[in-house]
Amino acid sequence: MLIVINCAKCVGIDAVPVTVEVDIQNGVGIHLVGLADTAVKESLLRTVTALQALDFHVPGKKIIINLAPADLHKSGSGYDLPIALGIIAASGQRLTAGIGDYLIMGELGLDGSVRDIPGALPYVQNAQQRGLGGCILPLRSALEASEMRECNIYGVETLLQAVEILEDPIQAERYLIWNTPLYDQMRHISGFTPSYASDYTDFSDIIGQEGAKRGMEIAAAGGHNIIMIGPPGAGKSSLAKALPGILPPMTREESMLSSKLYSIAGKGSLLQGLMRCRPFRAPHYSASLPAIIGGGGAENIIPGEVSLAQGGVLFLDEFAQMPKSVMEALRGPMEDRKVVISRLRSKVVFPASFMLVAASNPCPCGYYGDGDRCICTPTQRAAYLGRLSGPLMDRIDLQIWLDRIPPEIITRRRTKPEASAQVAARVQAAREVQRRRFSAETILTNAEMNNKHIEKYCPLDEECTATMTRLMENMSLSMRAYYRIIKVARTIADLEGSEVLRPVHLAEAASYRFLDKQKLF
Repeated sequence: MLIVINCAKCVGIDAVPVTVEVDIQNGVGIHLVGLADTAVKESLLRTVTALQALDFHVPGKKIIINLAPADLHKSGSGYDLPIALGIIAASGQRLTAGIGDYLIMGELGLDGSVRDIPGALPYVQNAQQRGLGGCILPLRSALEASEMRECNIYGVETLLQAVEILEDPIQAERYLIWNTPLYDQMRHISGFTPSYASDYTDFSDIIGQEGAKRGMEIAAAGGHNIIMIGPPGAGKSSLAKALPGILPPMTREESMLSSKLYSIAGKGSLLQGLMRCRPFRAPHYSASLPAIIGGGGAENIIPGEVSLAQGGVLFLDEFAQMPKSVMEALRGPMEDRKVVISRLRSKVVFPASFMLVAASNPCPCGYYGDGDRCICTPTQRAAYLGRLSGPLMDRIDLQIWLDRIPPEIITRRRTKPEASAQVAARVQAAREVQRRRFSAETILTNAEMNNKHIEKYCPLDEECTATMTRLMENMSLSMRAYYRIIKVARTIADLEGSEVLRPVHLAEAASYRFLDKQKLF
């Protein structure tokens, strides 16, 4: 008896259909075909052991298991559950007439338990697109998709529970993810809570650095990239960690996209619903190129840090010490807001629309510009920041120098600095202006504008044109820097509530490109 079970495989941020076909014929042995990798081939022993642990018998005949389409590489352990259910159904041990109405994925333990798998969100979306009646997934993985109520999502903890769902759809309602005790326990949690959410720095806790705070506010309001250069202890890391506290909440579309990326990467398990807080990724400066950009073998390509920061912040501390190849690889995602990872037989595109927040010391010892503490030679200082290439700096809209905070400001401060909540209100207002402006476009922030958008939404009058001409001549700006200054100026105008650009906006935007003005050393 031939049994066909609907499954899926993640390719990029979407899932593509895969079917598991199980047939039992006269003969001996279990044969798995369909371009499966080692993890899938090993599933046979796990599956047989799990079936025997639950008192199901494995027919002493030839069992043929085909994973279709045959030219698509299959990987991972998520095919354990459909293979086991296929053997049960094909051998007639239990009534599973509705098995073809569900998308089924899950890893089996040797005792018949069902373990979590990555990719639950794309799987549910794929089931909806295929018009299936529902999904049967591991319980905790199914929590990721608990807000997608257009599809019946069942969460199971054992193979027997999956069999019960197929046998009696009415009684199976207790396995709907919204009817489970675990869902009731977790529904008070308002979505995904990153590790920084409870301990991010408030702007009021940062003493001084008002100019840098202004730069961070502009960056948050327009989604701009920013780099901070200064000696140790100037507050670079604290400012970066305060950024999540002033960013606006995610829209549902942004939340869905970021949640899918985390689900595919296997970082969304044990969570309820979609992400609510914008991601804040802070990899170590020694991270490899695949870790930052994404990678993997064959068709098993997973997103890197630039994609996991989609819609949020990618904080790179000690930026100048990162491997040169990794720094230069950021140029593409920063410009195109996507990552294209190509392999011999596959190509995957991941979204990568993030805010880059970089921090660096000005020299190897870190104390250049802090009195006479620097012990580096001019050649060493030039070589250190020289690692930050011109094309890379061109793509960073705001460049900020931080000086060490004077002792008298630390010890004699009389007023508490402005809190993050006050800054966040201005940022939210500016983002709302941009939302209305770009309502007919596919972008959300000023930083995402291309040249056509700039011509349409950022017209320059004669006075502004003259100002930009002087800036271009005095600072020797590139064409890319020219457009980025206009983007930042548009954000500054939005923060002020101005509908038109003025020379003062352009002048302030240009002041944040100190690396273009002169040679530091």
